[in-house]
Amino acid sequence: METKEQTVKNTHHGHAIKRFRRTLGIKQETLASEMGLSQALISTYEQRKVLNDDVIEHFAKALNVAPELIKELEEDPVTFIIENNTFEKGSVGNIAYANDNFENFGNTYNPVEHILELNKEKTALYERILELEKEKNALLEKLLKDKERV
Repeated sequence: METKEQTVKNTHHGHAIKRFRRTLGIKQETLASEMGLSQALISTYEQRKVLNDDVIEHFAKALNVAPELIKELEEDPVTFIIENNTFEKGSVGNIAYANDNFENFGNTYNPVEHILELNKEKTALYERILELEKEKNALLEKLLKDKERV
């Protein structure tokens, strides 16, 4: 008796679309405008495990890939986790971002510079208060002189 092993492919059409889109460097908004859809709908499609053939054809045409690639791209859980936890500029998980030259990697907040800036602001405010006091004293002296003349 022969048994046929049937291998079930672990595919996720939405994740496949997302992988192709991100590989091509296309944002959801750009793809949505090209396809005549909303960005929210693109996001919804990217979350769905199974999409009908018409939708896959539409995405394949927009991404310039064969529909079979979207249908048959197997889902690797490790790859999916890595792709969704990359440290890209503007991502939620991004704590520190290095620019192309790897300068200023890490926390760029310098408390000493902030203290110096606050000190300059304080000094400017004190100088403004001093000017206002001088103007007030000049007005009071003028009023006293006018009162003495009367």
